[in-house]
Amino acid sequence: MAIVTLTKDNFNREVLQSSQPVLVDFWAAWCGPCKMLSPVVEEVASQRTDIKVGKVNVDEESELAIQFKVTSIPTLVLFKNGRIARTSVGYISKEEVLALIDG
Repeated sequence: MAIVTLTKDNFNREVLQSSQPVLVDFWAAWCGPCKMLSPVVEEVASQRTDIKVGKVNVDEESELAIQFKVTSIPTLVLFKNGRIARTSVGYISKEEVLALIDG
């Protein structure tokens, strides 16, 4: 499944109102660990059809970062039924991303 670029304009529709779990990657272009995590997130998105994956550029969408109290990046947030189910801060491996999703 393709990764959705999330903005304040589409966040409610794509994440909070989604019928399936949504993994959101809060990142920035200048962030080294974010660059390391990005291919892991892309691989998970291509392999898992049971979840939606979205990315929030915190430099462009600071309102969303503030709303969800993202103070360090990369931060992965798993939303289920419009609510935060789990959160991970910093680089994690593919196995850890899958564990975050599957809980």
